[in-house]
Amino acid sequence: MIADQLILDKKVTKSTFDDDKKSEKPIRSIAKALSWRVIGTLDTLLISYLLTGEIALAASIASIDFLTKMVLYFFHERLWNMVKWGK
Repeated sequence: MIADQLILDKKVTKSTFDDDKKSEKPIRSIAKALSWRVIGTLDTLLISYLLTGEIALAASIASIDFLTKMVLYFFHERLWNMVKWGK
């Protein structure tokens, strides 16, 4: 199963930047996180405005959403970059 492959494919050695650069550089993950968060934040802004009717509150919600989810996406992307399954 997939879980077995993930566990069995894991090497004892630590991943280094030299290993990682075969796939994507961290700066690419940052650019992808930023572009995706712009789209996601516009969506959050629109939904928040439709629900609250207040642009200031909607902007506050969207701002917090932008920062937290961008950071979470970056680490999510970097972790997936270490998984060899599907490459």
